[in-house]
Amino acid sequence: MTPEREAGMAFKQRIYRIIEAPYPEDWKGKFFDNFMMVLIVTNVLAVILETVESLAAAYGTFFQYFEYFSVAVFSVEYVLRLWTAGESENERFHPPVMGRLRYAMTPMALIDAVAILPFYLAFFLPFDLRFMRVFRLFRLLKLTRYSAALQTLGAAVYGQRRALGATLVIIAILLVFSSSIIYLLEKDAQPEAFGSIPEAMWWGLATLTTVGYGDIAPISAGGKVFGAFVMVLGIGMFALPAGILATAFSNEIRKREFVVTWNMVASVPFFSRLDAPRIAEIVDLLELSVLPAHATIIERGGKADAMYFISLGEVEVDLRPEPQRLGPGDFFGEIALLKETDRTATVTTITECEILVLGVDTFKRLLASNPELRDILTQVMDERLAVIEEKSRGLA
Repeated sequence: MTPEREAGMAFKQRIYRIIEAPYPEDWKGKFFDNFMMVLIVTNVLAVILETVESLAAAYGTFFQYFEYFSVAVFSVEYVLRLWTAGESENERFHPPVMGRLRYAMTPMALIDAVAILPFYLAFFLPFDLRFMRVFRLFRLLKLTRYSAALQTLGAAVYGQRRALGATLVIIAILLVFSSSIIYLLEKDAQPEAFGSIPEAMWWGLATLTTVGYGDIAPISAGGKVFGAFVMVLGIGMFALPAGILATAFSNEIRKREFVVTWNMVASVPFFSRLDAPRIAEIVDLLELSVLPAHATIIERGGKADAMYFISLGEVEVDLRPEPQRLGPGDFFGEIALLKETDRTATVTTITECEILVLGVDTFKRLLASNPELRDILTQVMDERLAVIEEKSRGLA
């Protein structure tokens, strides 16, 4: 492979990482995601404001040029996603031609295409496409690519699709049942409102959802009693999918937090010798703490209540005569816990940090069940104490 081709492949991988899978510390990827989210929201806002005649007349030119700019950005994004699809871990996208066609048929790629398609159709189709402007609102669906919360909600809905489908079937049965009964009870008293089962379904849907528009209501005694029964039944039935989604959403959040914490723990060299079950146990023991820059984590002379593992960022240990910097994969706070003394140094964050915190009680339980970790900690502690003692002699 020629150097030029290797450089081209490296560039493609870099573009893929920015637009598809940015690293947590990659500011370019974060900037791209934030920029696209702002652009999507402002596009939807522009579509809404264009429907106000006074604003459309006063700022029509601005809206038009903003649309040109947005379509240009979305088009470049779409082309880049197609171009870099082969860099995905999914082997279905690796073939040069068929892989890109398969990627173009994925739900998110179709949303990307629909977001820009109305603009380009206006150049090729002879009739007025102003009514297709409403399709620009589909750009709001692009937020699911950049919003972790929407991705979590989508995963929750997909994971409970069978339970939600069963619930919808039950609701449909109840709708047909309630509409049929109210038709029999009210067809003679109100033939204009309940003249058929399909017409009665409007009342059934409004009553089962407890909306109750009031435009159609039973007037017979039997119809009123049955209507009250359907109202109570509707409260329980429509609470069912809400409960399913709430539970699934909560479980999905816990699952994602577990995966994130797992990756953090696995990336710490201190835990690299442990097997998967042991790491899973440790994940439940650790607490994630996100700290801003220049925050004090430990103060010299303070009480030792935890040990800390750096997952992201840098901290400074106030050692004399020269402070020491620690980065991702390093840990601190073990000396005071092992020797059961007060803190020997002050530790502050240099950058924003993600710290895994291990409380003193769980620290003791962890070392008791994993003697190899105690040996590692003791060795590191002896080395650090030796450095501190040597520097203290130098000052003397």
